[in-house]
Amino acid sequence: MSSKYKRVVLKLSGEALAGEEGFGINPSIIKSIAQQVKEIAELDVEVAVVVGGGNIWRGKIGSEMGMDRANADYMGMLATVMNSLALQDSLDQLGIETRVQTSIEMRQVAEPYIRRRAIRHLEKKRVVIFAAGTGNPYFSTDTTAALRAAEIEADVILMAKNNVDGVYSADPSKDKNAVKYDELSYLDVLKEGLEVMDSTASSLCMDNDIPLIVFSLMEEGNIKRVVLGETIGTIVRGK
Repeated sequence: MSSKYKRVVLKLSGEALAGEEGFGINPSIIKSIAQQVKEIAELDVEVAVVVGGGNIWRGKIGSEMGMDRANADYMGMLATVMNSLALQDSLDQLGIETRVQTSIEMRQVAEPYIRRRAIRHLEKKRVVIFAAGTGNPYFSTDTTAALRAAEIEADVILMAKNNVDGVYSADPSKDKNAVKYDELSYLDVLKEGLEVMDSTASSLCMDNDIPLIVFSLMEEGNIKRVVLGETIGTIVRGK
C-alpha cells in the first residue's frame, strides 16, 4: 500500500480526546489515536499534529465569564500543551519517535517551534506535535493548523472530527434535513458560513491552496483510509 500524501497535518480537536465524557483525556481514545498515527507513519508519511485544548479549557468561555480575552486564550494554549504531551507519551509507548514543539517557550517540557527544525524532524520520520497554538491570542488551533501546514508545505490537512463524518449544510444532530457535502470550495465555506474552520483558517488555506479533508475520527482506521486516498468525509479545496 502506498499513501496518496507525503506530508500531512492532522488536526485533532481537544473534545475528540475527551470522548463521551466531554472533559479531560480518555485513555482509550488517545491510545486509539496514537495507534492510527503509527499506522500512517509506517506508510512512510511525514506526520505533523495540531491538537486543540477544548477538553480542558476554552478561551471563549473564559472571556464570556468576564476574563480578559488574551489571558483566557493563553490558558487555552497551555491546555493544548497538556494534550500534546499526553499524545506524545502514547506515541512513545508505541515506539514512535515524537517531538513536541510549542509556540510559547517552555524548554523543560518541549522544543520551541522552529520551522526548519520541524521540517528536519519530519524528514527524519519523527511525528511532530505543534502545541500552544500560534502563540498569540485571538487565533484558533484551526488557524494554527492552516499556518503550520503552509509553513512546512504539507500536502493536506486532515481534520478528524469526533461528532460528524464530514461537512453538512446544517448541524445534523439538530436538523434531520441537513445535507452532507462530498466536495466544497473554500469560497463555498466562507459564503455559506459553514462551520468547518474559522474564516481566518479557511482564508489561509484558500490563499495557499492547501486541501482540507473533514472526516470522522470515531471509526477505527479512518486516518489511514484517508491517507491511502479513499473517498470518505468531505474534501475542501481551491476557490
